[in-house]
Amino acid sequence: MPNIELLEKSIPVAPIRIAALEGCRPLAEEVDRKLVKFRKELVEAKRTTLVPQGYCEKTFLIDCECPRFGTGEGKGYIRESVRGADLFIMVDVTNYSLTYTVCGHRNHMSPDNHYQDLKRIISAATGKAHRINVIMPFLYEGRQHRRSKRESLDCALALRELGNMGVANIITFDAHDPRVQNSIPLKGFDNFFPTYQFLKALVKNVPDFKPDNDHLMIISPDEGAMSRAVYFSNILGVDMGMFYKRRDYSTIVNGKNPIVAHEFLGDSVEGKDVIIIDDMISSGESMLDVARQIKERKANRVFICTTYGLFTEGLAKFDEYYERGWLDRLITTNLNYRLPELLQRPYYIEASMSKYLASIIDTINHDVSVEKVRSSNEKIMALMKKVNGR
Repeated sequence: MPNIELLEKSIPVAPIRIAALEGCRPLAEEVDRKLVKFRKELVEAKRTTLVPQGYCEKTFLIDCECPRFGTGEGKGYIRESVRGADLFIMVDVTNYSLTYTVCGHRNHMSPDNHYQDLKRIISAATGKAHRINVIMPFLYEGRQHRRSKRESLDCALALRELGNMGVANIITFDAHDPRVQNSIPLKGFDNFFPTYQFLKALVKNVPDFKPDNDHLMIISPDEGAMSRAVYFSNILGVDMGMFYKRRDYSTIVNGKNPIVAHEFLGDSVEGKDVIIIDDMISSGESMLDVARQIKERKANRVFICTTYGLFTEGLAKFDEYYERGWLDRLITTNLNYRLPELLQRPYYIEASMSKYLASIIDTINHDVSVEKVRSSNEKIMALMKKVNGR
């Protein structure tokens, strides 16, 4: 049980209840199982009969839904009492597999639809729950985090709106730009990273993986991912390099300036395994181009690690690159909806975040510092020691 010493010395602020919107239910069920196990272990470790009410339950999930009328309008409905509860609402705004009907026409759920459903559940719980926390792994409108010319500030507006509705804490993972939290300076905003889970997945699924400077190099696919790559390379003690995108600013395609070329800065990757790390794969075009160029520079194997695999243009291109030998392994987390066929691909590895997320919920519920949970340094060093000793 993670952080058991810290939790033993504290008491929860209120009983935990988890309201999972439909698009996030599979992840929530996994997290719930881990949390039930954590609580059982903690009670056994304390060896006491004085257990707070609602501390140990068979499940912390509550029954809730957002049904829709024939016009497409919806409502939030919580079927169980949440009065006095520390409520955690989980939402996956990227789950487009869900559909709803508008006047006989079937529509797929967009991030805007999921966000509206989140507000509906908050509205149903406001004034009753002791505290409301929102777990939104992929931050809604997180890529529209800053203004350039006459543009909307969608992410900041959404965070401000959630704060005004009574949300006390927002928990997210690998935010595109965590500085967006400046829009809610009086509310809790916790941003976590899956670095340890990436390494654990690689060690488990690649038997001859050698995380040392002679065999491994970390690559940032662009300037925005530099901080992730720097941390990764420093904690492992290996070299890093980066690509920067040369864009054509004279034209706009699909709302953005097209990439003309990827230019590489760094030492030779010849003969080394390479980890490309970023926060998300959207279409995957730029990430795959980087992988190809690295292979052309005679790298040994290419591992792509990304928190969110969105695959907005399908998997055909990834299949092609795998067959050509330009891609060896692709690791994403289970924090967002993934295509069912992706899970069957020979190159795909899942970095499960369920246990980590359960630990985060447990820590926040005890109202103790999340820094021990946020920092993965000790766990990574222990894992590297184990790998180097095998």
